[in-house]
Amino acid sequence: MISAQAWADAQRLWDFQQMGHEPRPCSVAIGLGSHDLGVADTTADLYHRGMAPVIVFTGATSRTTRERMPRGEAEHYRERAIELGVPEQAILVEPNARNTGENIRFSRALLEERQVPVSSVLLVSKPYEERRAYATARKLWPDVEWVCASTPMTLADYVDSIADARLVLDMLVGAQQRLMIYPQQGFMIEQEIPDGVKAAYERLREYGFTSRLAPETADSP
Repeated sequence: MISAQAWADAQRLWDFQQMGHEPRPCSVAIGLGSHDLGVADTTADLYHRGMAPVIVFTGATSRTTRERMPRGEAEHYRERAIELGVPEQAILVEPNARNTGENIRFSRALLEERQVPVSSVLLVSKPYEERRAYATARKLWPDVEWVCASTPMTLADYVDSIADARLVLDMLVGAQQRLMIYPQQGFMIEQEIPDGVKAAYERLREYGFTSRLAPETADSP
């Protein structure tokens, strides 16, 4: 049973992760691989709306995707986008990244290899990881403009889509923790975190939503 206070704290973290960027046309869209095919759906929708002429899907597999996406997250995303009408030639696949930092570095290298000029990037992630993805991208590729996007949905809708409320709260806590520890480790830019967000995070940790926490000496973002 999840308490009303825990839900309120989860909502606080969810709201903080939303960057509030308005999608606009960019040089390229990068869809960050994960268990959530909604990222591919949203990236395809943005392509059809004329927001980017080229898509990079990036991601290998993880413990949560190796069974559901055996060909790799990026490849499953590519297949989904093609089903949704994105031309195959508009999609580049980066199949090796295993964390957000590698998503950014490997996508950049692929775009440079293909000689795609990039001045702005539409960065598509899960809704609860917009700010984490943005902070990582700004650190690793600071000379382009980043515009964040995710599937527009409420926390309640996202919990329903995952069908595992505890897992979603664990993931929210993990994403928030990384915003707090990774800048000192050189993986992200520093961002101001409101006191209310810090307090919500600490309470959720005390309630035991800790399965997605990173080691305090984590070596990859």
